[in-house]
Amino acid sequence: MRIWQERGHSVVITIRDKDLTANLLDLYGFSYTVASTARKGTIGLARELLEHDWIVYKVARQHQSQVLMGTSVAVAHVAPFLGAKSIVFGEDDAAVAPTYARITYPFAHAIVTPTCLKEDHGERHIKYNGYQKLAYLHPNYFTPNPEVLSRLGLSPSEPYFIMRFVSLQAAHDKGEAGLSLEDRKRLVSQLSKLGKVFITSESPLPPELEPYRYHISSDSMLDALSFAKMLISDSQTMTAEAAILGVPSVRCNSFVGRISYLEEMEHRYRLTFGFTPDHQEEMFSKIDELLNQPDLTETWQKSRQFMLSEKIDVTAWMVDMVEKFAIGEFKK
Repeated sequence: MRIWQERGHSVVITIRDKDLTANLLDLYGFSYTVASTARKGTIGLARELLEHDWIVYKVARQHQSQVLMGTSVAVAHVAPFLGAKSIVFGEDDAAVAPTYARITYPFAHAIVTPTCLKEDHGERHIKYNGYQKLAYLHPNYFTPNPEVLSRLGLSPSEPYFIMRFVSLQAAHDKGEAGLSLEDRKRLVSQLSKLGKVFITSESPLPPELEPYRYHISSDSMLDALSFAKMLISDSQTMTAEAAILGVPSVRCNSFVGRISYLEEMEHRYRLTFGFTPDHQEEMFSKIDELLNQPDLTETWQKSRQFMLSEKIDVTAWMVDMVEKFAIGEFKK
């Protein structure tokens, strides 16, 4: 957005008010319009979809937007009514998020996904050799700030672990499972013997885990993750972020084996490991194995450099692609 603004383009933002989106935009100094607040249940989600489409339509009409882009269903629904073009970015496999794909992709002018997703959405499908999260974590744009360590009460050489627990309440999470409460307690007990443990959680923590909650600004999370010894999580997003940063990560949830970008990160680049909830003992063994590896950090950074050598600068590619697509000059 800042690159486009520097080039003289006008950019407006609409959001679904969920998790940290508004908070991060405030911290980064971007103005925005809340198109909807996250709701639950089939009826709640249907009402939210209509509300979101309507607000995005009003904002885009007022702004006279030529291109609507993002991960939102609304950009695909609204653009045809405005004579605008829609570009939908997706990172999850259509088989994992089938409802999103079904109500979004047929209406989009362009469907943009990483090449590691082995699916074909026809002539409108644009693929790039990278990851969505690499757009903001590529070393051309992100350098971790070591000052985060003092804010966490840590010395530069002090090992620490980050644990991320998600609520699995999204529409495509129905019937899925992550780390059990007993696994979470066992992990904290295991890791706290080797260093400090910080927990970030979407849902309330039991009293015995509350003292481990991460308490600094959300815009420092990626700095904190960059210097961590390891991430243990049931989150796809933070697992991918850790992998891109070259931080060892272990993930446990029922999505393991079905998320193409994480499968590539694990099996081609050896940057992360995934286990389903019924294989938790293997997960604990893998964590022990990794923590007993003396050159763990160096090995992961080498794997990260290998990954970066094969991937593109996603932000630079996006800037160029969208500009050319807007005027009909983009070629796959």
